Amino acid sequence: MSALSEPAAATAAPPQRPQEQLFRLNRSLPTAANCAAVERLEQRWIVPHVERLTRATSPVRSRRDWIDLLHGLLDEERSGSDAGRYLAEQATRAQFTHVVREFALDGLTEAQNFFPAVPRLPIRAQMALMRVLIDEFGCGNIMQAHSMLYADLLAELGLPTEPEHYLAGTADETYRFLNAFYWLSQRAPRIEYFLGALAYLESSIPNAFRVQARACARLRIAGGRYYTEHLHIDTFHTEELQVAIREVEKAGGLDATRLWVGARLLSGLLDDAFEAAVDRARTLS
Repeated sequence: MSALSEPAAATAAPPQRPQEQLFRLNRSLPTAANCAAVERLEQRWIVPHVERLTRATSPVRSRRDWIDLLHGLLDEERSGSDAGRYLAEQATRAQFTHVVREFALDGLTEAQNFFPAVPRLPIRAQMALMRVLIDEFGCGNIMQAHSMLYADLLAELGLPTEPEHYLAGTADETYRFLNAFYWLSQRAPRIEYFLGALAYLESSIPNAFRVQARACARLRIAGGRYYTEHLHIDTFHTEELQVAIREVEKAGGLDATRLWVGARLLSGLLDDAFEAAVDRARTLS
């Protein structure tokens, strides 16, 4: 699996959509010009979005209060959505393939955008995050790496397995979900935004991926192993993220409100991306 080819400078022609351009720049050589272009695009999108979320969020007093809020959000989401039920119970193979294609850039680059957060954490929190990352990369076994499992799923469905094939066709909603973690891990003013977002993601995936796992079982798609792998490993990842958050608190204090803003940010972006992908898939015959 190749890395994305280096994009030209921000002035490349033809111009990409802002979110596509941001994704390309996030994965490009961090020259001064590219970094400046990234910051301009983020200032128009995620920075004001996080500011709006923060203004609408009541202060969270403690880590325990944050955990209670997270559990409440997960409980709300556990009942699922109409889009999820449709994908699990009714989607055709072509419709399911459309959704898999929509999230290909996520699956093929999974967890790569987390690494810049490591040096921003105290050492014991770094260790907890690294245990998660080691799992994401198959503990060094390429056949167990999550991105390789997604490539296997794509191949079974007759889709390309290189990220370059999906740059132009990925929807803005999905790009926003992808691009958020580049900001969270590198440029968010506090690391709590990243930790809250990732803690939410790891906690929500076991429930969310049951939808795709059920669809794969119904449609007899062997590559559903990508989803079933997450059903058990992300429970462990959830525990590790809580360890990381506790270690940040021990090392120098914790802003629990920012944890909660990060969780709400990811919840909204992921929901938008999934709902939009299923809505488009339902228009296929």
